[in-house]
Amino acid sequence: FSDIFGDVLGDIFGGSGRRGGARQQVFRGADLRYELELDLAEAVFGKSADFEVTKLSECELCHGSGAAKGSQPEACETCGGVGQVRVSQGFFTLQQTCPHCRGSGRVVRNPCDACLGQGRVRRHKKLAVKIPAGVDSGDRVRLAGEGEAGRNGGPPGDLYVEVHVREHPIFERDGAHLSCEVPIGFATAVLGGKIEVPTLDGQVVLK
Repeated sequence: FSDIFGDVLGDIFGGSGRRGGARQQVFRGADLRYELELDLAEAVFGKSADFEVTKLSECELCHGSGAAKGSQPEACETCGGVGQVRVSQGFFTLQQTCPHCRGSGRVVRNPCDACLGQGRVRRHKKLAVKIPAGVDSGDRVRLAGEGEAGRNGGPPGDLYVEVHVREHPIFERDGAHLSCEVPIGFATAVLGGKIEVPTLDGQVVLK
């Protein structure tokens, strides 16, 4: 019964169980966040921005395997390449992440000189993002696949560009609307007239 229950838990928690054979686990890369400051006009009309991030990227020398040229990672002897080990706790048998390979199911005997067996290296990368018109502080733009590289062949994470709009010296923003205070003379207030009012596009005449 404990063996059957262990197989069920393996299916639930991502292990391969005894019936699935050795199966390497892959790990998705971490998502990243970049804060981008915009002027009010840039937020209202939109903007294309270039920026640079530092992130963990796939090692070009070993192509993410972590092994030196001419060698390959080997199946972990502790877990048999599954990435999980079975631990008996009284009546039950549970599966836990293998402490030797840390869940990858593989170990590197001859590590790569560039990444020291990690399969990833920290690099700077220049990116471009198109900010749509009408964004406000707290809005995010997602750049799919531009996060950190995955491990053991896993997919990369995403990069989220978070917008922060600087305060404007004249205008205040209320959702999609802008407001500003314009002083007028007493005669214009009583009799009416025309005044020039500033906008983000330039001066306009208001009656």
